[in-house]
Amino acid sequence: MAYCGDLGYGPAQGALMLSLMLGFGVVSRLVSGAICDRIGGLRTLLLGGLLQCVALLLFLPFDGLVSLYVISALFGLFQGGIVPSYAIIVREHFPPEEAGARVGTVLMFTLFGMALGGWMSGKVFDLTGSYHAAFLNGIGWNLLNVSIASFLLLRLYRLRRVAVATA
Repeated sequence: MAYCGDLGYGPAQGALMLSLMLGFGVVSRLVSGAICDRIGGLRTLLLGGLLQCVALLLFLPFDGLVSLYVISALFGLFQGGIVPSYAIIVREHFPPEEAGARVGTVLMFTLFGMALGGWMSGKVFDLTGSYHAAFLNGIGWNLLNVSIASFLLLRLYRLRRVAVATA
């Protein structure tokens, strides 16, 4: 909303964009659930992370009202399934008796990261006076998440290849 205000669109337009983003986030959770059922949690996390990064990148060159509505919808559509995929990843890779503690821990760190990310991007904006710098900060952290998911997926492929070769 502050970004829209600074661009001269006013808080009402920003609130509408936020509502659009959150509405598409609900759709994203449903669609991501179906995707998880087909390709698994880790691949869904990777897909969502990559698409979220694309949406964040789109905020950099575009600042027109229509484009911001479209990008807000895309961001909501891409980001909504990321957090739920963490519970699926735990279910797929750990024993059921460990699920409660592991899901709780993962969600605690996820919420901490989201809170820190919001504060950090605000601090970056305060220091630089640039929303672009704040978007770049978000892109950087998103790339870290995608890198970790990619590392885990590659590790999983290697472990499966070794298991098949030794069997």
